[in-house]
Amino acid sequence: MSNICCIIQARIGSTRLPGKVMLNVEDQKPILYFVIKQLQECKLIDKIIVATTTNEEDNQIVNYSKNMGINCFRGSSKDVLDRYYQCAKEYSASTIVRIPSDKPLIDPEIVDYLVTIFKKKSYDYVTNFLPNPTFPSGTEVEVFSMNGLKKVWKKAKLPSEREHVTNYFSNHEDEFEITHIENPKNLSYLRWAVDRIDDLELVRLIVSKIKKRPILMKDIVDLFNKEPELIKINESVNREEGDLKSMKEDEDFLKKMECK
Repeated sequence: MSNICCIIQARIGSTRLPGKVMLNVEDQKPILYFVIKQLQECKLIDKIIVATTTNEEDNQIVNYSKNMGINCFRGSSKDVLDRYYQCAKEYSASTIVRIPSDKPLIDPEIVDYLVTIFKKKSYDYVTNFLPNPTFPSGTEVEVFSMNGLKKVWKKAKLPSEREHVTNYFSNHEDEFEITHIENPKNLSYLRWAVDRIDDLELVRLIVSKIKKRPILMKDIVDLFNKEPELIKINESVNREEGDLKSMKEDEDFLKKMECK
């Protein structure tokens, strides 16, 4: 039986913007609120789960999620892949939609579209930002099978593969049935993911200016076309910043392995 679970990874201890998931966006509603509300508009998701850590500081994430009627799972703070796998296993997921909590304006229509593509064929992994992104940062979606996740969980060794959950899929495409979805127009220069304070400032403005809910990618693009100065607010933020940090950690890991 199909059970499509959307797992939102969330923790207080973000290194680039500490506590960001609980930072206020509008009317005392934090980033996590908007991630959940946007995803609740999806038509093809059976269950939404917040996967956080066992750290005491993440109690507030658990309490907030429960107050919104959302299931919560607690696992490793360092091995995010294991947290995902154990969460998916706990909730008997057959298909997993991965959404990090830095995407308060994730587009439910894009999520449903990728789930539809995934269901048409026996894919292991479907995404809309690899190998070269064409969607705005903040609209990234990943859909993968439980069997694929189990294989990745067993075989992934690099720090980046344990931290970023799905890197093993893209590092070993020959082992999986994978497809990548491109946007008809390259909008990768746009950004409304939240990693820095400038990102949060932009999201707050978007939410204040667009009154309809849910807020879709096309709504934000229309707003930017009318007010192009908004794009400049966070244009200095590097989309690949997190990946560069992970590459350095992988290099250090491989050097240590060579010395053994």
